[in-house]
Amino acid sequence: MKDIFLLDVDDTLLDFHRAEREQLIATLTQSGIAADEGTAARFHVINDGLWKKLERGELTRERLAVERFEILLAELGVQGDAPSLSRSFFEGMPQRAYAFAGAADFLGELAARGRVYAVTNGAKALQRRRISLAGLAPFFTDLFISDEVGHAKPSAQYADHVLAHIPGFVHARAVYVGDSLTSDMVCAERMGVDFILFRKERPEGYAGLLARDYGEALSRIAAL
Repeated sequence: MKDIFLLDVDDTLLDFHRAEREQLIATLTQSGIAADEGTAARFHVINDGLWKKLERGELTRERLAVERFEILLAELGVQGDAPSLSRSFFEGMPQRAYAFAGAADFLGELAARGRVYAVTNGAKALQRRRISLAGLAPFFTDLFISDEVGHAKPSAQYADHVLAHIPGFVHARAVYVGDSLTSDMVCAERMGVDFILFRKERPEGYAGLLARDYGEALSRIAAL
């Protein structure tokens, strides 16, 4: 029976794509830089690539925050203050907390079965604020945010920290649910726990457990 639940946050419980898109367009527009859905889509690709570098230990979070705007400005061919844009983007993101439909019910069901922990990369002020605003904070026993831990997911140091700070942790009783193969799946492997990929479609080459929605996630967990 599973009663220790490790949950990724962005794009598993909260709609990060929507928040990122809205805040990017607002940030650039406020600075007099034309921005549309295409601009936001390109920023997402840049941001995602840099986060993967962070996950591999090739980049610091501080450098990532500015570099993504440096790259975007260069591609747009416009002048801008990347550090200032980064600050404005970061300051606005905490207000954009959009829980997916059914996320609260899903967490409530898990909380009734055991203990629920957030395992997420990001800044502590940003993630704690967004989780709270989305109404999800009461369901968590604890939050493991990379900024507070001092190491990014899926590093061995991050995984070890989480395991060391969950009282009475038993590998066989834990399950990890997340949307990323490079971050969440690898982190689950390093923790030595079962993993369920939360995606609408099965990625090519992935043969593990898949949940397309919260109902299916609950069914997969119950069957483990």
